[in-house]
Amino acid sequence: MQPDAELVLQVRDLQAYYGESKALHGVALEIRQGELVTLLGRNGAGKSTTLKCIMGAIPKRYGSVLLQGTEVIAAPSNRIARLGAAWCPEHRGIFSSLSVEENLVLPPVIAPGGMSVEEIYTLFPNLAERRRSQGTRLSGGEQQMLAIGRILRTGSRFLLLDEPTEGLAPVIIQNIGDAIRILKERGYTILLVEQNFHFASSVADRHYVMEDGLIAEHILAADIAGAIDRLHEYLAV
Repeated sequence: MQPDAELVLQVRDLQAYYGESKALHGVALEIRQGELVTLLGRNGAGKSTTLKCIMGAIPKRYGSVLLQGTEVIAAPSNRIARLGAAWCPEHRGIFSSLSVEENLVLPPVIAPGGMSVEEIYTLFPNLAERRRSQGTRLSGGEQQMLAIGRILRTGSRFLLLDEPTEGLAPVIIQNIGDAIRILKERGYTILLVEQNFHFASSVADRHYVMEDGLIAEHILAADIAGAIDRLHEYLAV
């Protein structure tokens, strides 16, 4: 953790419901400017639900979510986005009938300093080669690159990435990992949901481990070696 850095996100006692079913039972976490923090856990642990709550995508949520010092627990998603948060969901949300470049220029720019289309092509050369291809013609890895690239144009500096490596070939995972490291070097703050511990451990400063809708453990990158056995139990790997 970087104790002197600005606190970008502070979550306290976060609870969430899908209908009458309680999905989160009091999640607490925080992330500071420039950090890359992961949420690890099995399917159904509550990782994606936590991101959705932070972005205001689940109406029935309670507790406290402070974003850049502003309470947003009751705020709509568009207001949360304008405070500088950008969410890349697990389903990617690519517009299949639009080209790569049309997908990239579609989102509104909410703050200065967003990447240009050409900068995104430099970060993801595969997209430059496919710039005129429709979304339906992209591989899963190219779709993931496009989903990440699209939020980089907005000017948001706090990125929430949900399972960016799921189902992808090792060479594509490496490419996405390289891009995420570059973003971290450029000062982006990143909250990353992952099941792939080997990938997560290669990019993150800290890890929150989720189990049954709660944070079960908080592990610093420097302490990973001593926590491997416990992580295997949590992640069933």
